[in-house]
Amino acid sequence: MANGGPVEHGYPHLETVRAAVTALYKRLSYDTVQTFATSVAPADVAFCDTDDLYLGAQRVARELVLHYRLPEARLVVSFREMTHAANVELAAGPEYFVELNDRFRTHRRDIGAALAHEVTHVYLHRLGLAFTGTRDNEILTDTVTTYLGAGWLLLDAYREDAASSQKLGYLTPEEFGYVLAKRSLVFGEDPSTWFTSPQAYTAYTRGMALARHDGEQPPLTAAGWAGRRRYARDRRHAQDRHTGVTAPGAPYAFTPDAQGPLRVSFPCPTCHQRIRVPVRGRMRARCALCRTVLECDT
Repeated sequence: MANGGPVEHGYPHLETVRAAVTALYKRLSYDTVQTFATSVAPADVAFCDTDDLYLGAQRVARELVLHYRLPEARLVVSFREMTHAANVELAAGPEYFVELNDRFRTHRRDIGAALAHEVTHVYLHRLGLAFTGTRDNEILTDTVTTYLGAGWLLLDAYREDAASSQKLGYLTPEEFGYVLAKRSLVFGEDPSTWFTSPQAYTAYTRGMALARHDGEQPPLTAAGWAGRRRYARDRRHAQDRHTGVTAPGAPYAFTPDAQGPLRVSFPCPTCHQRIRVPVRGRMRARCALCRTVLECDT
């Protein structure tokens, strides 16, 4: 939790974020991901200063448990002084003990954001989905929280001005915006109307620009002129040499195929699973993982 300190910006964890989206689809399946088409509603996790601290926190925790379809899980919420925003004890269940930073006693509107991250920890624990190392596992948790409809709360908790700052989670604001934009492009949901933080809206728009850029890379037909020209040059080199070609910085790679034409592999712009198709001009490719149909010119 950044509390008055510097807030990291940009996309330093982008590769791990993309790997997390792929891992989520692999573990849950397309059909299960689709059941999270509706985000947590702002009214369901609203917290007024007049609400009882403990009863209100338990109510919000219950709403998040229901969002993740964990009705048999019970969260017991308490508050104490700590460095991090929150902590959850991942035992066998059905009771899970969550500790929130004492800061949230007076910053109650962000309790939902802190609990969203911790409930996702419980969800992933039950799924048996984890990355190696604390850092990568926390990035996985932030990514899944956002992609499954509760992470807009974490982005909305980001506030920064000349005198103070606050940010929850391990992702940068732009990375939260990127994952939220990925979700928006899949489900057609616009979360920007829920933001109370203007900085969160700015981070979301920047993330959306990068998310759209993912869908404008060759060999996709939506690629721009410069990208298409570079792709044609790399393809020609691969065809002339009859060997694999991986252009530095390019998302695609060419590989020879003894049984047929040259093939090109590239990441799906939705789930980032790599797709491998023959080089034969205009075609449609369907991602086997997230079922996105892609218009390609290979």
